[in-house]
Amino acid sequence: MKILICNDDGYQAPGVVALYEALKDVADVEVVAPEQNNSAKSNALTLHTPLYVQRAANGFRYVNGTPADCVHIALTGLIDYRPDLVVSGINNGANMGDDTIYSGTVGAAMEGYLFGIPSIAFSQVERNWHHLDVAANKAREMVLQMSQQNLIGQTPWLLNVNIPNLPLLEMGHLKLCRLGRRHSAEAVITQQNPRGETMYWIGAAGQAKDDAEGTDFHATAQGHISMTPLQVDLTDHNHLGYWAQTAAKLAAVVGVD
Repeated sequence: MKILICNDDGYQAPGVVALYEALKDVADVEVVAPEQNNSAKSNALTLHTPLYVQRAANGFRYVNGTPADCVHIALTGLIDYRPDLVVSGINNGANMGDDTIYSGTVGAAMEGYLFGIPSIAFSQVERNWHHLDVAANKAREMVLQMSQQNLIGQTPWLLNVNIPNLPLLEMGHLKLCRLGRRHSAEAVITQQNPRGETMYWIGAAGQAKDDAEGTDFHATAQGHISMTPLQVDLTDHNHLGYWAQTAAKLAAVVGVD
């Protein structure tokens, strides 16, 4: 088994190091990760500035770009083989609900999925790296189990996994979940720089809005590991019929002054 690892916290982050250490003896593992923290970069690709790849002392390769850049470069020429699995993380903080839209961790995994490779995004729920060794071992267990079930290297799939920061004996079971929802983000933060110009900082993410039973928010709050299968198709299939009449009317007036 060959595994490509990426993250969005940067190649020196404890999470990606822990993930590599957990998987290196069960597969041929390659790390290609961002040079700097690239949280909330989603699926962004760098198209107007050159990208460079460097190799760190520990053998990891790092790129002066986004998480999606790293996976894209790796799969289109940097490595000379097709990995069986792309794994992203372990992220420093949850990627649940609406977070998945913005997440660079999920973006890296999604890039692998877009290339037809099974991919997993792993995150810890809290931003403190507590019990990271437990999270890494849970990630290892999941990869091994999926390999034993012949799910790796076959039809592509995309999973988002969030692991509570708990000791092993307090960790709950894995639960299959849907994404929850958050309230709107908090207000933008403004400050004055030394030149008197106004700076703007994006506010904190909103609190959970939909954390009902069955959601990733609910599962992790109960100490369980959440696993959510994701898809890339953003089409609102349920409402295609609703928009059909409007589309017909718009089509009728195309080209009319």
